[in-house]
Amino acid sequence: MHVVATAGHVDHGKTTLVDALTGMHSDRLREERERGLSIELGYVWTTLPTVGEVAFVDVPGHERFVTTMLAGIGPVPAALLVVAADDPWMPQAAEHLAALDALQVSHGVVAVTRADLADPRPMMERAAAEVSRTTLRGAPVVPVSAPTGAGMGALRSALTAMLAGLRAPGPRDDVRLWVDRRFTIRGAGTVVTGTLPAGTLAHGDELEIHGAERSGTVRVRGMQALGRSVDHLAGTARVALNVTGDDVTLLGRGTALVTPGGWHPTTLVDCRLRGERGRLPDLPLLHVGAAAVTVRTRLLAGEGGDLVRLSLPAPLPLRIGDRALLRDPGRRQIWGLEVLDPAPPALRRRGAAAARAKTLAPLTGTADLASELDRRGIVRTALLHRIGVATDVRPPGSVEAAGWLMSSARADEVAAGVSALVTEHAASHPLDPGLTPHALADRLGLPAPELVTSVLAPPLRLRDGRVVSGAAEDALPAELEASVRALEDELAEAPFAAPTADRLAELGLDDRRAAAAARAGRLLRVAPGIVLLPGAAELAARWLADLPQPFTTSEARKRLGTSRRVALPLLDHLDRARLTRRLADDRRQLVEPR
Repeated sequence: MHVVATAGHVDHGKTTLVDALTGMHSDRLREERERGLSIELGYVWTTLPTVGEVAFVDVPGHERFVTTMLAGIGPVPAALLVVAADDPWMPQAAEHLAALDALQVSHGVVAVTRADLADPRPMMERAAAEVSRTTLRGAPVVPVSAPTGAGMGALRSALTAMLAGLRAPGPRDDVRLWVDRRFTIRGAGTVVTGTLPAGTLAHGDELEIHGAERSGTVRVRGMQALGRSVDHLAGTARVALNVTGDDVTLLGRGTALVTPGGWHPTTLVDCRLRGERGRLPDLPLLHVGAAAVTVRTRLLAGEGGDLVRLSLPAPLPLRIGDRALLRDPGRRQIWGLEVLDPAPPALRRRGAAAARAKTLAPLTGTADLASELDRRGIVRTALLHRIGVATDVRPPGSVEAAGWLMSSARADEVAAGVSALVTEHAASHPLDPGLTPHALADRLGLPAPELVTSVLAPPLRLRDGRVVSGAAEDALPAELEASVRALEDELAEAPFAAPTADRLAELGLDDRRAAAAARAGRLLRVAPGIVLLPGAAELAARWLADLPQPFTTSEARKRLGTSRRVALPLLDHLDRARLTRRLADDRRQLVEPR
C-alpha cells in the first residue's frame, strides 16, 4: 500500500478531488459535512495500475486546523498539493508547501482544480514556480475538474509514476505508529488510527506507548486496513488498531505506538534547523509525526546558527535522521528540523554548547556507526539500535563486550591506561597480585569490567581474577629472591621436607611473600604454610610409582621422606591435580596417563 497526504488551502477542492479519485467520502464527521470543510483527518483509498492500493489522508486546509494538517502530513512520504484555478495563491497553500519543504518531502503531484471554472494556466505557472523552490521541485502540475472528470486520467497517471519512485520500506523495521485519531467503538473498545511507515504489525502484538505523561503498553486485539480486517500488515499503510490493556487511556493524538525496546524515548534532542534563521521563539511548537508539543529551544552556536537543542515535555521516540517542524504559531513561521542526536550529553560546563556545536557541525543526519563511536567513545549497542544506528558491521579495531561498543581510539586509550595502572601498582606493591578488572574499570571510568579484559594483550594477562603483567611476575624483589634461593638450597637434597612456619619466618617467607613467589612460578604452595619447589607434585608422582598400587598415606609419607604435616596436604594436592585418585578405603593409586 502507498499513502499520500493532501495539502492546500481550505475550499480549494481537496476533499472533492480525492473523493472523485476514490469514489468514497472522506468527510465522515457530520460537523465537517455541515460546515463544508475538513476539521479532522479523512481517509479514503483506491487502486492505481502497477502500484496497487493507495490511501489518501485528507487533511484540513483551514488555518485553525493547521495542527491537524501537520499530524496528517508528518508520517507520510508523498503529497498531493491542491490549488484552485479560480483563486489566487493562498496563505494556507503556502504554509502547507512550506511544511512539506521543511519535512523534505520530495515526492508529490500538484493538482490545479476547478479547471472548468477558470483558465488553469496562470495557476499552473504560479504553482510550478512555487514548488521549484522546495523539495518538491520537478513535481508534475496537472489541471483537473473533479465534477466533469477532465484531467482525472492524467492525474492518476502522474500519481502512479510518482508512487512508483518511492523507496520500499523495510517490513522487518521497528514499528513506530504515530496516533492521529483515537475513538471508542461499542463492543470493541479503543481504536486508534495512524500511518505505518515501515515494519509489520500483527494480531496479538504488544506495543509500547510513548509521548504521554508516562509510558505504557497495549496489545493489538484487531486491525483494519482499507476497510478490511487483517491479521498482519506491513508498512507503508494506513491502519486502524483495536487495542486493549490497562494503559489505553494514555493514547491520544501525538502519542506513538512502537516496538518494545526498539526506540529511544527522549526529552532532549540535538537538531539542525532548515529555513530562515531569525530569532526562534522561546516556546515554539514541535511537530513530529502526529505529535505537536511545546518545547524549549537552545541555540548551540548563538544567534543565526542552525544547531539547536530541544527540551521536550514528555519522552518521544526519535532516531537520527528524523524530520520534524518547529512552528511559531504567532508569526506563522515554520522551520524544518533534522534530528542529529536523540541521546545527547548534558551541557554542564561553560563553553559546552559551543563545543557541542563544533562536534555536530559535520554531521549529516545519516546514522553512521563509525561516526557515532568516534564521538561517543563507549556506548551501549542497544542504544545505538534504538537511535537508528546499525551495528552489524563494526569498524576495524572497535571492541564489543558486555553489551557495550568501544571505538578503536578509546580501546587504545583503555589498553594504555590499564598497562600504566598495573605497572604502577606492581612497582608500589611488588607482592600484591595485580588489580581486578572491576578496580581498573572504576579507575578508568569504564561502565563494565569486561571492557578491561577485552583489551588485554601481552605482557598483560588475567590470572586468578586479577590483571597482572607477565614481565613483572618474572622478576622478584631482591630480598624475596634471596629468600627463595635459600629455600631452594634447603630442599635440594630433601625436596618434600617443607620448612616449618618458624623456619619460613626465618627465611622471610611469610604467607604474603610466599604467595607472591608462587604467583611468579618460583614456589609451590600446596596449603597455607606448606611450601615446596615448582615441579614437586610431578616429582612426588614419580616417586610414588615405586610403591605397590594402591598405597596408604603412611606408605606415601615414608617413600617421600616427609612428615604427616606435609604428606596429607601434598596428597590432597595430587588428587586435585589428578595425578592420584583417592579410593573409598582412604588408599590412593596413581592415575595412569592417557
